[in-house]
Amino acid sequence: MCIRDREKKESLGQKIGTTAKKVGNKTAEVAVKGTSKVTDKVWEGKMAPDGTDVYINSKNRKYYINKKGKKVYLKASQIKNRPEKH
Repeated sequence: MCIRDREKKESLGQKIGTTAKKVGNKTAEVAVKGTSKVTDKVWEGKMAPDGTDVYINSKNRKYYINKKGKKVYLKASQIKNRPEKH
């Protein structure tokens, strides 16, 4: 096997790995958001620092779901008003 073939295989393996990681993160994000919409309330008119919905759990803690599907709890100063649509 020549060096170029080996480099191509490593490159392809890396691409498959990064794509699989992206798919896994998106799947986790969608799953957690779906669960949160069922179990917790969405705070209407408010948004997280990244522009996504803010959820309120049963203990009155506010959080949003990041791109990796993790719940990120917010301080009051981090919650913004959502701009109105015209």
